[in-house]
Amino acid sequence: MMYMLLICGEEQPEVAADEREGGSDVEPWLKEMTGRGARLFGARLGDPSDATTVRKRNGQVLLSDGPYAETKEWIAGFDLIECENLDEAIEIAAAHPVAELGMIEVRPLHPDAARWLRSFPGTDA
Repeated sequence: MMYMLLICGEEQPEVAADEREGGSDVEPWLKEMTGRGARLFGARLGDPSDATTVRKRNGQVLLSDGPYAETKEWIAGFDLIECENLDEAIEIAAAHPVAELGMIEVRPLHPDAARWLRSFPGTDA
């Protein structure tokens, strides 16, 4: 089963993890999860202040700067994983270094999305 891990920070995004006291290096996690075939893809996201929110109402496109949600948390990145079940997905998320500093939302991919991803030639997804 495929899951999306939404990697969320609780501090200002401009404070890089390696600049924080107690910040942790994500490279060992990436190497381990890629090596065991659980991590299919992932990336860091740009600063939330660079986001643009798009809505369409009554045929009008409405744009606003920044993220829609006014929360302390911000989405710093994502990882697409494949594993046996939710328990394994939780184990993988709990091993991520950001779980100690922020939070990780574990969300299953819709079955149609997983089938679509598997349809690409040359992918192991």
